[in-house]
Amino acid sequence: MNNKHDKILFWGCFIALITTSYAFISRMILCGGQFVTDFGLDKVTVGELQGAGIWPFGVSIILFSLFIDRIGYKVAMIFSFACYLIYTGLAIAAYGTIHGASGEALVAAQKKGYQLLYWGSIILGLGNGTVEAYINPVVATMFNKDKVKWLNMLHAGWPGGLVLGGLCTIGLATNTDWRITLGLILVPAVIFFVMLIGLTFPKSEREQAGVGYVDMLKELGVFGAFVGFGLVFAQLGQVFGWSHNVSWILTAGVAGLFAILTKSFGRPFLAFLIIIMMPLATTEIGTDGWISSLMEAPMKTAGYNAAWVLVYTSAIMMALRFVAGPIVHKLSPLGLLAACATLAVIGLTLLSKTNGAGAAMIFGAATLYAVGKTFFWPTMLGVTSEQCPKGGALTLNAMGGIGMLAVGILGFPFIGFLQESTATAKLQASSPALYQSVTVEKNYLLGDYKAIDPVKSAAVTDDASKESLKSATTAGQFSALGKMAMFPAFMLACYLALIVYFKGKGGYKPVELGDGH
Repeated sequence: MNNKHDKILFWGCFIALITTSYAFISRMILCGGQFVTDFGLDKVTVGELQGAGIWPFGVSIILFSLFIDRIGYKVAMIFSFACYLIYTGLAIAAYGTIHGASGEALVAAQKKGYQLLYWGSIILGLGNGTVEAYINPVVATMFNKDKVKWLNMLHAGWPGGLVLGGLCTIGLATNTDWRITLGLILVPAVIFFVMLIGLTFPKSEREQAGVGYVDMLKELGVFGAFVGFGLVFAQLGQVFGWSHNVSWILTAGVAGLFAILTKSFGRPFLAFLIIIMMPLATTEIGTDGWISSLMEAPMKTAGYNAAWVLVYTSAIMMALRFVAGPIVHKLSPLGLLAACATLAVIGLTLLSKTNGAGAAMIFGAATLYAVGKTFFWPTMLGVTSEQCPKGGALTLNAMGGIGMLAVGILGFPFIGFLQESTATAKLQASSPALYQSVTVEKNYLLGDYKAIDPVKSAAVTDDASKESLKSATTAGQFSALGKMAMFPAFMLACYLALIVYFKGKGGYKPVELGDGH
């Protein structure tokens, strides 16, 4: 950073990212606890509420990227801050609606309060996605000679917010007034707004180099539009209940429009990165989303709050991302990604074997996993920006949006499938009669599967059968962690292929935009 203005701009973007991850983790934890009690939610409704704060995140990143250069990064920043204010106001109103009510009035108040919280969560998700949409191109533009280093430092803000959110949740665990937990989001929100509102935001690297709008679209091309907007419409279809055919028609329409405008498949290199980004996001965010609940039993046995696993791994990520520069210069971006994929494979495999283990084993395996996933997301964004600079904010943010949406649409359901398939297989082997009585046929996007029905399993009364169910479920959870290692293993193969590819071209070198183009 060469001057005071750039320093303030960078740290303002950093604190904005802290705001997004604090909002993410505080909601997710409350959705699994206090919200269930206060609003009388079943598991399906909890899932809808969790999704309301996530799907707008991925959708807004991609949609904003199409025109964020036109409206300006400062306008996007102001919009994100307004979203945080509205979200906090609706959440506080939801709390006030249900407290003090009883009997039939409480039931009506819970419905009203849930709606306030639901729509507040959607607005929050839009704000979070908007933050990602402007901070990435701003930092990539300011530090266009060292993008991987500075994007890693910027994205230390994500685990930083997870650490703050985890610590606040642990510290407020006995406090039922969750307005405090959620309201704390205003602290970083106000800080980043005050820091950034008076600053001049740079024009994007693409604009400064004179690269036209259509040339930006060509980088993403038909393939990128098909994947990115296919995920957007699939997600919106799940939310609003339209058929898969409608999603396919809308996706084909956008891809066709891209074909007419750009006459480009898209950069093959970018297409390859898009393919890698989907398992990458599932490895990092997908695992983060359920690792606390998965590790709850062994952590309680060891005498710790399960949230400490997330706090611990996030603290490691935050610290390492701040020192990414020397590591990147030593290994190269692709070498770093390959090393991280290797560590993630080992860490997830070891974590899958921690059922019944002591604290030392749990935290040792979690350390390897944390180090492994540390540099995935920001380094992939850095490589995208370094190799596809003509794509500007669109390709940079489309990569993040595709990752986020892939987790919600494909990653989380597939993780659930891994757990259910292992649990039912174990139950079938150990107790065939019980297996027949408690399992049901289900299907999801990738096919049919057998699942243990919670209603049928709750009706089981004898101790032996209860123990068989518990054993099968636990086996499914921990086996899923081991099977998750297939994702970083696939990524490792891809990174090694890219290393060989660039070696044949004389080594990895960032693409620099010259004057004009």
